[in-house]
Amino acid sequence: MRLVNDMNVLLVDGYNIIGAWDELKILKDHDLAQARDLLVEKMAEYQAYTGNRVIVVFDAYYVRGLEHKHKDYKVEVIYTKEKETADECIERLIKDLKNVKTQVYVATSDYTEQRTIFAQGALRKSARELYIETNNIEKQIEEELENHKKIQSASKIPIKKEVLEVFEKWRRGDK
Repeated sequence: MRLVNDMNVLLVDGYNIIGAWDELKILKDHDLAQARDLLVEKMAEYQAYTGNRVIVVFDAYYVRGLEHKHKDYKVEVIYTKEKETADECIERLIKDLKNVKTQVYVATSDYTEQRTIFAQGALRKSARELYIETNNIEKQIEEELENHKKIQSASKIPIKKEVLEVFEKWRRGDK
């Protein structure tokens, strides 16, 4: 049983995931910004469904300028400082976030980074694991929507045609 104050945080190595997921990799070759946006959208669905805090980190290598943060949906997006890698930023975030009540997961398939993550007490999710998890969440959301639609349509009281005709006559004032 989790205490109310317990929290899971998922740190996502943005470009590592984009490079590992086929649909994002293909999109990146044509429009990197669109690939980033799609990843953030998928992470927003993940966040909404799991309730976990999600932070996506992108290297400044691709987006020059000062480190900046913004929120898309409830997902936090961080672009690192110009000479800071996503790995360095993620390591810094683990130190800031990890405590007795917060479990930090890092989504990356970078083996070197995974070893560093373990050393700091965080857990890893490979790009493949995160991909499978997000696809399962999308399927569960679709199933829940279908079930909700079925329940709504089934909740109408079934009435025989003859009875409906009588009610219709009454409604019109016919006898």
